[in-house]
Amino acid sequence: MEFDRYTIALLILRPDAPQLDDEAAAALQDAHMAHLADLHEAGHLLACGPLDDEVFRGLSILNVEPERARELKEQDPAVRAGRFSVKVIPWMVPGGAMSFSSAARFPRSVAEATS
Repeated sequence: MEFDRYTIALLILRPDAPQLDDEAAAALQDAHMAHLADLHEAGHLLACGPLDDEVFRGLSILNVEPERARELKEQDPAVRAGRFSVKVIPWMVPGGAMSFSSAARFPRSVAEATS
C-alpha cells in the first residue's frame, strides 16, 4: 500500500504568553491569519483552523517535510510574539484517502472571516 505523507502542526498556548490588550490581540490575530493565507497561497498549507481547547489552539496540515513545516510555522507572527509554541508531527494516510481543494481561499483577517 502507498501512503500520502503530510505534516500536522499544532499551535500550543504558551503558559508564559504575553498579556495583550484588545487592540494588540486583534492586530496579532490578523497578522496570524494573513500568515496562514500566505502559506496556503504558496501551496504549503492544505488546511487549518482553530481548536476548541485551552492548550491546543490551532491545527494545520501542510504538504511539506516536518523540518520545513516547523520553519514555516515558526515564522507565524503569533509564534514570534511568544503567544504559541509549535508541535510538528509527521502524518501518513493511505494514498488518496484525503483530498484538499486549491480553490479554497483562506481569510486574511478576522473581519474578512466574519463578513
